[in-house]
Amino acid sequence: MFEYSPSADHHRRGPLEVQSAVFDAWVEYLAADSGPTSGHTPEGSVSEIVSDAELIDQLRALEELKGAAAAAQARISAAFDASQRRKQEQAGLRKEDLGRGVASQIALARRESANKGGRLLGLAKVLTSEMPYTMRALSLGQISEWRATLLVRETACLSLQDRRLVDEEVAGDTGLLESLGDRQIIARAKAAAYRLDPRAAVNRAAKATSERFVSCRPAPDTMTYLTGLLPVAQGVGVYAALSREADRLRAAGDARGRGQIMADTLVERVTGQGDAGSLKVEIQLVMTDRTLLAGNSEPVLVPGYGPVPAQWARDLVRRRSSLARSNRGRTKDPDVGGPDKHAERWIRRLYAAPDTGELVAMDSRARLFPKSLARFIAARDTTCRMPWCGAPIRHLDHIRPHNRGGPTNAANGQGLCEACNHAKEAPGWTAEPVRISSPEPAAEAGITTGTRDTADTAGTADTAPAGHTVDTTTPTGHTYRSTAPPLPGTTPRGTMPQPAHRPYHPEHPPEHPPARSPERSLHSPVEACIADFVWAA
Repeated sequence: MFEYSPSADHHRRGPLEVQSAVFDAWVEYLAADSGPTSGHTPEGSVSEIVSDAELIDQLRALEELKGAAAAAQARISAAFDASQRRKQEQAGLRKEDLGRGVASQIALARRESANKGGRLLGLAKVLTSEMPYTMRALSLGQISEWRATLLVRETACLSLQDRRLVDEEVAGDTGLLESLGDRQIIARAKAAAYRLDPRAAVNRAAKATSERFVSCRPAPDTMTYLTGLLPVAQGVGVYAALSREADRLRAAGDARGRGQIMADTLVERVTGQGDAGSLKVEIQLVMTDRTLLAGNSEPVLVPGYGPVPAQWARDLVRRRSSLARSNRGRTKDPDVGGPDKHAERWIRRLYAAPDTGELVAMDSRARLFPKSLARFIAARDTTCRMPWCGAPIRHLDHIRPHNRGGPTNAANGQGLCEACNHAKEAPGWTAEPVRISSPEPAAEAGITTGTRDTADTAGTADTAPAGHTVDTTTPTGHTYRSTAPPLPGTTPRGTMPQPAHRPYHPEHPPEHPPARSPERSLHSPVEACIADFVWAA
């Protein structure tokens, strides 16, 4: 879904460019099929060209190379941050706005989320300016980036002077440091920090309390992990209350397991519902008509979770959730023997172009995205559209800003997390939608055709990428392409990998592979995606 174009001066002869070429050569060497570590012959037997001892030596050398590379990334990140801040200051940016968008550029370069990019930049600045011994150990490959992160994390509440003392005490002896595991490094750093500044533990606890949160992430088999980071007294209290309720109901003859009762009680007490299976919440299901009506096994997409089995989704639509049947052991079960009379569900259908799976566009003249259009974009994008982010959508963004004539419609809208949206507003960032061309029937239905959605650029179906696509260009001239994830039941056209080291120029955007010819297009006469917004009373 993501592509990258290097800056226009990538091959310019200079110190940094030469180093970049050396790094690229190492990547090509390590990726070669016939390198010195190719340990198997075509027949599948272990090659005797490289001994087992040499293979272990190569593993250690590569591990040290990873650490040295992480240290180099830290130095480069810190230098890039300083350079960007100087340029932003010269451009007249307010002091409080200096550094905006820098962490996001680092995140994109490292194929990470904006949140992770901020942490990596913070790590880089601390290592290069405050913890020289840890930085030296990382540069020599004696510790990993993660273990350097542990040392930085455990000294976060200390003053600069105390942090440097802990750095020298724990990381000064690189031979000893290299022999320590994660827990040993944490224990030594904590002991040194508590000894130097006992009040740091109190400050750390106060800071940790302010960072309490609740998160939800996918789990296998159509389940989710609901996680709460709470102060110890609150966390223990919540668990004790759920345990007492489970013991009480089990003693009263409830047939559910103890863990099932605790989970149901948590849902009921948090939502205020009398029954955990009767939530008044919205669940979006994106499925094909064949899956819903013809028993097709094509997986169904739940935005924010991922794919789920087709039969599970059909059961949910029919008010006979298999999950509710499995976790109910009560004598009188509304889900057994007939539909749940307390549940009300309705379906809103969003149809897509049959050959590409792109949802039919909606339009609005409003400055803000209306609720229906916002839900449409959220169902299409599922998560933040910035490459490698994947965070939940928090903001609906005009790809081409509204104050520069960008319309409020589906083609010019994308879902972003808060961090990526703020980064995109920094000076020097630009973004343009790249529309996919639609077949004639879709055009007759009111779908606009074309490629890059600019006033001075036109395109044809042969150059348009598959799916809703956005090109984001950072202040350094690097371009990152993001395409909305394919919806269930669609066969999106393939895209050719972006050539390595290809210069980017705004007047000459990267070419794209020709579209598949009509006779090779694989789609049924009716290929539509249905977004089912399921309500339970």
